[in-house]
Amino acid sequence: MEAFSGIITKIDDFVWGWPLIILILAAGLFLTVRSGGVQFLHLGRALKYMMKEEGDGAEGEVSSFQALCTALSATVGTGNIVGVATAICVGGPGALFWMLFAATLGLATKYSEGLLAVKYRERHEDGHYLGGPFLYIEKGMGPKWKWLGKLFAIFGIAAGLLGIGTMTQINGIVSAFQNVAETPVVFNALGADVTVIGLVVAVVVTALVALVVVGGIKRISAVAEKIVPFMCVLYAVFALAIVLINVKALPEAIVAIFKGAFTFQAALGGFAGAAIKLAMQKGIGRGIFSNEAGLGSAPIAAAAARTKEPVRQGLVSMTGVFLDTICICTLTGLSIILTGAYTNEEGLQGAAVTQLAWSRSFPWSPTISNLLLACCLGLFAFTTILGWDYYSERCVEYLTNSKKAVLVFRVLFILFTFAGPFLALDVVWNIADIANGLMAIPNLIALAALSGVVAKETKDYFAKIKDNDPLKK
Repeated sequence: MEAFSGIITKIDDFVWGWPLIILILAAGLFLTVRSGGVQFLHLGRALKYMMKEEGDGAEGEVSSFQALCTALSATVGTGNIVGVATAICVGGPGALFWMLFAATLGLATKYSEGLLAVKYRERHEDGHYLGGPFLYIEKGMGPKWKWLGKLFAIFGIAAGLLGIGTMTQINGIVSAFQNVAETPVVFNALGADVTVIGLVVAVVVTALVALVVVGGIKRISAVAEKIVPFMCVLYAVFALAIVLINVKALPEAIVAIFKGAFTFQAALGGFAGAAIKLAMQKGIGRGIFSNEAGLGSAPIAAAAARTKEPVRQGLVSMTGVFLDTICICTLTGLSIILTGAYTNEEGLQGAAVTQLAWSRSFPWSPTISNLLLACCLGLFAFTTILGWDYYSERCVEYLTNSKKAVLVFRVLFILFTFAGPFLALDVVWNIADIANGLMAIPNLIALAALSGVVAKETKDYFAKIKDNDPLKK
């Protein structure tokens, strides 16, 4: 197992090396320029569109808000708790800066993805919509690039089954609940101890996932619409309380964040010798893992939204990065840095680091803090599993155009979800990173190639609403 873990780590380091990091940042900067700085000029409008349904002529399967909640269900997950903690423990406080820097540029990336998804989506005979990078590659770049769309779909399926969609999520849930109470170990198959409570949680979560995913996008979006707003507000309230409780340490924490981001001193937590490269690599990598800007996953949900305006849905899609990373991940990162949890001597990692930050801040028993965070993480990860099932199923549909293939995949997805807790945490996260990185490459190529379409659609839309603003109706 140790040799396998070492191989996976080397592949992860190669995939998420400087070339991909630079490509993601460059794409975000390029799309910021081509869209006219849409994230700086129109974020307020985007937040208003998020809550206001479009009028006559809108077509799609679910409302724009439901499509956003479906996308958020997949993005607001263990990355917001486990991923942020991992990034700061390995890369130091500076990782949080790079996470936010990447997210700022990622707003334009996510906007472009949502816009293109609606513009190039297809309506099938049974009334459901299919769209995402595979279609805007094929239809936008031309049939000769269909192979690139298929490559994206293959990587999307791999990410759903082997990484971000299944194993990382349930692994995080089980680890969090195992930290609440000690029970006997019942399994130690592939480097991870699974206790009685962990096994029970794995069975329950897998069963709930199976009950929801059989209903497709409408059931997933209906569940997401109810759970996502509740879980985001619940977690934000507790995380903000930790920041306020430790507010006196805030100036020192901000200094540590900027020092870690721009100096070559070793990071305070994690491995000796961790420097600016690790801060950037882990901050950007975990940030992308969390908000998925550039991965091409969220536009698959955006394509199902009831809308006739690609730009409008692009703006709504953009709010996902703002809520996920700039709000929730920032609160998580600050709570970990303010409490010094990332420098723990116990060698804690993942959710246990965030749990330590909570237990150090609240006056009640650490067990209560651990249980509260475990419940928040459970909601985050559960909805992420649902969202990624939908994404991966649409990739299967694009590749096979077969309902039977989708059903077979659904069974495999449920089985892989259950298998997550039996793998060591570092192996699971590295596999997820690899799948994400490979998925991003064809999508970023398409976004660059179609940036002219993004620019034209953006310019035309804002010229059209200049004298007929839908927000004033």
